Amino acid sequence: MRRRVSRQRASMFGRPVIAGPIAGILLVVSAIAASAQTTVTISDPSHVVFATLRSGAYKDTNISNTLETRAADPTSDYQRRALLKFDTAAIPAGAAVTSASLTVTVKQGSAAPSRRVAAYQVTTSWTETETTWRSRRASQNWTTVGGDLGSQLSVGTVKNVAGSTATFDVTSLVKAVANGSLGSEYLRIGLIDLDGYTSESWRSYYTPADGSNRPTLKVTYGGTPPPPPPPSPPPPPEISGNSTKLRVLHWNTHHNGVGTDGVWDASRLMSWVAKLNPDVVSLNEVEKNTGWCGCDGPVVLRDLLQQKTGKTWYYRFQTASGASAGDGNLILSRFPFEATGTKLLSGTRAVVDAAIVVNGRTINFFSTHLDDASSSTRTTEITEVKSWLSGIAEQRIIAGDFNTQYYTNESAMMQQSYKDSWAQAQAAGTAVAYPDNPDGNTRNTRIDYIYYSSSASKLTLRSSQVFDVRDSNGVMPSDHRPILSVFDVN
Repeated sequence: MRRRVSRQRASMFGRPVIAGPIAGILLVVSAIAASAQTTVTISDPSHVVFATLRSGAYKDTNISNTLETRAADPTSDYQRRALLKFDTAAIPAGAAVTSASLTVTVKQGSAAPSRRVAAYQVTTSWTETETTWRSRRASQNWTTVGGDLGSQLSVGTVKNVAGSTATFDVTSLVKAVANGSLGSEYLRIGLIDLDGYTSESWRSYYTPADGSNRPTLKVTYGGTPPPPPPPSPPPPPEISGNSTKLRVLHWNTHHNGVGTDGVWDASRLMSWVAKLNPDVVSLNEVEKNTGWCGCDGPVVLRDLLQQKTGKTWYYRFQTASGASAGDGNLILSRFPFEATGTKLLSGTRAVVDAAIVVNGRTINFFSTHLDDASSSTRTTEITEVKSWLSGIAEQRIIAGDFNTQYYTNESAMMQQSYKDSWAQAQAAGTAVAYPDNPDGNTRNTRIDYIYYSSSASKLTLRSSQVFDVRDSNGVMPSDHRPILSVFDVN
């Protein structure tokens, strides 16, 4: 699913603990197991970002170095709202959350001895180095100035004493993240002063960069079932009669292979890719020269797959923004490319295409990753994707993290001209997952897809499978699960 962190602060919000040849302890997520309960505290700046929205003359000014609230007339220059965003990858998908609290610490405060401050859900994504009172990110405005607010979560009392703390109950929102109903792993919260307008209402809080006083999200959830053993690898590709089996794998890598333990281990990720024995692969959230790994991710992943399979692999990569560095979508193929192409989409997203020849047929294979927060943005992106694909020859397969469930309007738009391989395999009785994931959820719900064109007359779907990639400790190499669909190319 993801949402990328802005590149300006990638070195702060993007660096996990790194395994293998690159080492450094950069992630602090504490987990304390007590009987059937686990408590996770998220506070490290690698998993928390922030910004302040300010009204009036500052409505177009990005303030990403302080965290402040103040009650004032919104037409004045003085009203301030604090935004926080937590990456909740440390909380297992489907966890039974029993409590969750946000705590902030006062750094400075004006004369009013106490203020009532409320925590609200922020319903749309925002970029910390771009957001302002009017805009959630560059060239994209909030639906409502001052931030798109959802439900009020709780109200806390904030004193004006430096070092004092305020705690907000955010259990309901964390539950929604864990059960997948938000469609995102990111917890977005706005803090707003509810009391009357006064210059004495100003509060400044310690930021995630301020050491032990930084904001913390503390979550307690119930135990998870013991993981089953890893599945056996599927059989190798087969050629039978006039058809050739094509094994298509899609996986959101969570920033080049940051596992649910917070460790970046690209080798662990690609060992699983090799084990699943694909012919062509779509990978999302592949990082090129960003703070997540400081490496050329497409090359690293390609090279690892070549080492682990002993085969030559061809690759095509496109950053989501079109820049030379950043996160993006990667296609890997054991078939040489006949042609490649890319298309930039709304919402700072992209789709990449690679044409391969299988059994004498040209297959145009696409990888994309749609917006994580806005249904309207995804709708626009799907319209753009379908328009672009319509000008490219059959047979067409498009894979990606669409960040939407199978029953939404966005999915219905895709299904007007493309078939959802998992749903088709389910109907045919050839969809396989594993005992505690019978619905084939790829994260908290089913948001990753392998679609194939309804007009792809030379493709016959044989099966689809979502894999259990947990190790003996329940750790996955990404916060998503891979999906693999097998086609006959006739």
